[in-house]
Amino acid sequence: MQTIKGPGLFLAQFAGDDAPFNTWDGITKQAAEWGYAGVEVPSWDARLFDLDKAASSKDYCDDLAGQARENGVEITDLSTHLQGQLVAVHPAYDVAFDNFAAQAVRGNPKARQEWAVDQVKKSITASRNLGIDRTVSFSGALAWPYMYPWPQRPAGLVEEAFDELARRWHPIFDHAEGNGVDVCFEIHPGEDLHDGDTFEMLLERVNNHGRCNMLYDPSHLVLQCMDYLDHIDIYKDRIRMFHVKDAEFNPTGRKGVYGGFQSWENRAGRCGRWCQSQDAGAGLMAIEGNSYHRLHHLTFLGFPIW
Repeated sequence: MQTIKGPGLFLAQFAGDDAPFNTWDGITKQAAEWGYAGVEVPSWDARLFDLDKAASSKDYCDDLAGQARENGVEITDLSTHLQGQLVAVHPAYDVAFDNFAAQAVRGNPKARQEWAVDQVKKSITASRNLGIDRTVSFSGALAWPYMYPWPQRPAGLVEEAFDELARRWHPIFDHAEGNGVDVCFEIHPGEDLHDGDTFEMLLERVNNHGRCNMLYDPSHLVLQCMDYLDHIDIYKDRIRMFHVKDAEFNPTGRKGVYGGFQSWENRAGRCGRWCQSQDAGAGLMAIEGNSYHRLHHLTFLGFPIW
């Protein structure tokens, strides 16, 4: 019988300058001690991982994976959330996102975008060297400043933004095809791919490319008042990864879905570690009884990542 593996842990949440979170050996041992069976690796964090070496050296990848196994975990996938974000940046966000890039390309949007594409491609190649067939990323955002239709958007504006998004990602998908790796977008507010409609808008423009897929994280769907279970039924053939976070929505007379420009802690809609209860299934979503059940029987055989 096929079954979901795991659980896995996204190391970006814990990586830091203090031991045991500042070395590969230390953080993988800690993840195993906490009871995790796999780790999702932030490919940008040089304290833990050398992306250039991983893309060029199978021996380096074998040593990295071997040390992880000795410590009690396996590598589930590589993340390029930060680099993927920089594949497509609207000028309104140049300053906000510039720190995600290498120092040498900051302040130069063209060089930064080229660097980001190279980083995502290297992560795909490194995934192949690790024997992993999927990687997670953000889509970036060219149209997000126009998400709310006021003032009215000029005709064709959003379509052109998605045409450009497709032009930037299609060569990456082709590189992924050559390496046998799926690119899985975390569907997330702030990204052009923030719901099913927007995912389909990109998918159509890349000719339903087989390497354009999804990471399913119900917390980002429920805070948009989406049917997070129907989403699985619709996209079961494209969901290749799963992040486990709950969410809570506590509107008041002062704030609702848009959050009132408040901090994460003070928003009406919160997810993950900003929830009052951080236990998956304790918020708005019956994760154990519903999401797991559908993913198990319909689509998903990988690691759920916390």
